[in-house]
Amino acid sequence: QVQLVESGGGLVQTGGSLGLSCTASRLAFGTYRLAWFRQAPGKEREFVAGSSDVDNKNYGDSVKGRFTISRDYSKNSLYLQMNRLEPEDTAVYYCNTLSQMYSWGQGTQVTVSS
Repeated sequence: QVQLVESGGGLVQTGGSLGLSCTASRLAFGTYRLAWFRQAPGKEREFVAGSSDVDNKNYGDSVKGRFTISRDYSKNSLYLQMNRLEPEDTAVYYCNTLSQMYSWGQGTQVTVSS
């Protein structure tokens, strides 16, 4: 069974930065289109950023210019660098394939204080 594991969340002040990581057991990220999603309290899970490969990336409108998605094939890892964080970025962040193929992991909590 594939297990997605997110890490790197925490508490940060407005304007600060955090870097998230995602790894998977029993899954080689390889050619998958991968993505980060987030879910804030009382809201539906939403798309944050996607990576088809090293060069093809796309972002949700609210994070464009602030967040950067990347992947390391050798480490079978997906990353999300988050800069200029805002309180509205507070959420639990998850990784998955873009099509949300696998069960969700536990996610990693990101809290941005004002």
